[in-house]
Amino acid sequence: MEKNSVNKIILVGHLGANPLSKYTPQGRTSSSFSLATNETWKDKEGQQHDHVEWHSIVAWDRLADFANEYLYKGQLVYVEGTIRSRKWQDKEQIERKAIEVFCSKITPLEWKSPNS
Repeated sequence: MEKNSVNKIILVGHLGANPLSKYTPQGRTSSSFSLATNETWKDKEGQQHDHVEWHSIVAWDRLADFANEYLYKGQLVYVEGTIRSRKWQDKEQIERKAIEVFCSKITPLEWKSPNS
């Protein structure tokens, strides 16, 4: 692997659900939530197509505390981070894989009340 590589992702999208807070046995806070990004285009015949991509977002420590306190379902946010993948075997010994974005920055782009 080349030493001068870059792993950076920037997303702007809407939260699919309120963040889920967890704590590690060592006491670290983590927050996870889904983020939807939308894409719209027209084909040669002028027909409009829409595509929604769902991203799994993970924040740690103070950023996780911020996410848990201030983010809510449907909110438009800017997320910056790196892509991480992990594999594991479930209870039925089936290999599973997850691709997640580990946040380094979250900026809310709207601050509406979650109840409005």
